[in-house]
Amino acid sequence: MSAHRALSLYRSTQSSSEEDRVQQHAPLVRKIAYHMMSKLPASVDVDDLIQVGLMGLMEAARNFDAEAGVQFETFASQRIRGAMLDELRSADWLPRQARKNMREIERAIVLLEQQLGRHPAEGEVAQALNIPLDEYQSMLGDARGHQLLHYEDFEVDGENDQLDQYAADHSANPIDILSDDAFRTRLIEAIGLLPEREKLLMALYYDEELNLKEIGAVLGVSESRVCQLHTQAVARLRGKLKDWLA
Repeated sequence: MSAHRALSLYRSTQSSSEEDRVQQHAPLVRKIAYHMMSKLPASVDVDDLIQVGLMGLMEAARNFDAEAGVQFETFASQRIRGAMLDELRSADWLPRQARKNMREIERAIVLLEQQLGRHPAEGEVAQALNIPLDEYQSMLGDARGHQLLHYEDFEVDGENDQLDQYAADHSANPIDILSDDAFRTRLIEAIGLLPEREKLLMALYYDEELNLKEIGAVLGVSESRVCQLHTQAVARLRGKLKDWLA
């Protein structure tokens, strides 16, 4: 069902107040969907995310309690993101080969930083991997969605690595780690040590909440190049935080 069709059906069955909330906050769904895209595999269709997000918005409009002391936008944002994540959890976030490639990139970056005493350039990483620069950049693009923390960071080798299988019965998980003050301090320090352009990219994305197109305009590069730089920045950070992820 298309997003437009879903909205039409919703309007025919809901009260005017609920319909007004959905119409007013429909742009919020697109904003959240586009903001999530650099965290997701390139195979994810943004229109599919928007459609699922609209369902989450409609649910939020039905269940919102104005007496609860929470603004509707805050309540709806949580439901929209939740609906999108629930849909994505039905499949692996990143192809297995892309995960393997990123582990190799992380190892190469860590080794080069130890050898050079500085951040390696993209060409140097590509050379260490014995591949052309354009192939290295293609690997970064294919691995869009590579995250700072994964549930499989807390699993033993050989276990199934699909996110849904890690949703429960864990004594440690990424949220616990991110909540740790020492880890947060280490993460902030690691971000501060990134190359200037990657540090700016992370600030624009996570602090200013710009989308990929907007960040590309600031940096003077394409959206695909922003994806590559973001993935590379995450690989650098994972390398610096490998003791926490071991």
